[in-house]
Amino acid sequence: MATIVDVAKLAGVTPTTVSRVINNRGYISEKTRNKVYGAMDELGYQPNEIARSLTKQKSNTIGVIVPHISHPYFAKLISNLENEASKKDYKIILCNSKEKAEKEKQYLDMCKSNRVAGIVLCSGNVESNKINTGDIPVVLLEKNFEEGKLGIQCDNYQGGKLATEHLIECGCKKVLHFSGVIDEEMPADNREKAFIDTCIKNSVKYYIKKFDINTYNQMDYYEAIKDTIAEVKEIDGIFASSDLIAAQVIQVCNELNIRIPQDIKLVGFDDVEISKLTTPTITTIHQPIKEMSKLAVELIDTKYTNVEIDKQIIVPVELVVRNSTKWSKNK
Repeated sequence: MATIVDVAKLAGVTPTTVSRVINNRGYISEKTRNKVYGAMDELGYQPNEIARSLTKQKSNTIGVIVPHISHPYFAKLISNLENEASKKDYKIILCNSKEKAEKEKQYLDMCKSNRVAGIVLCSGNVESNKINTGDIPVVLLEKNFEEGKLGIQCDNYQGGKLATEHLIECGCKKVLHFSGVIDEEMPADNREKAFIDTCIKNSVKYYIKKFDINTYNQMDYYEAIKDTIAEVKEIDGIFASSDLIAAQVIQVCNELNIRIPQDIKLVGFDDVEISKLTTPTITTIHQPIKEMSKLAVELIDTKYTNVEIDKQIIVPVELVVRNSTKWSKNK
């Protein structure tokens, strides 16, 4: 395995110069930098990130803990967090808790021992008052706000209101909401609250279906959706709390010979890639994942830059109309 001394010999410089290039300290000419980077590439040399952090005021790594790495929403979030982190010269350590409190606690401890600059926590199985990361900032992303904690959410209530109003504007009179998880409290519950409030305000008949935790963890909603649609007769609008659920609604409706949007109009939530790949494409609520990712990195970075920004932030959402609601009898 190559060492910093090997890099220095190949580049024709001192080990101290190599260290200064790696840690971006002091003036180094572009020519010398290129020689050092060229030697590192040729030798396959990788700097020890933890060792580097010991010599700096802050680490250049951010821990990201998510409950489901394969979920379309979290996949998009991870990609955006990595992009935004790299703009500020951070790398991410990705941790997949699989909705298990023990794994989440282990990852939190690992991030603490690795002296990360901060942690973005998207998984919510460990109670916040039991999270002990010392002076390492923790940003709660799409988790319930708590006093004294950094937090970012999209405006879930606004999203639920926009989705429901759109179904009603499309002429829906009997609507169904595929909501969150039974006996679990999360910010996304505000989508359901807005759905109920909007239906009552407009005198529209409504139904709500929640899912058990196993269905949520397995991300397989097909049978639950099929049973619900068979049970709730004559619905003409569905608001799904995620695009993943909405895509499975389309699968079920295809099997049952229910046409979308002619028979049932459908709105999802998140605006992830799957919403553009289904037939029909899914009208959805755009969750500003890129902006939320940028804010999460900024909340961590402000600890080291002394720049003041809000500690708990709610980001607006918007309706994106696609083919799952675009139809009328006049066409």
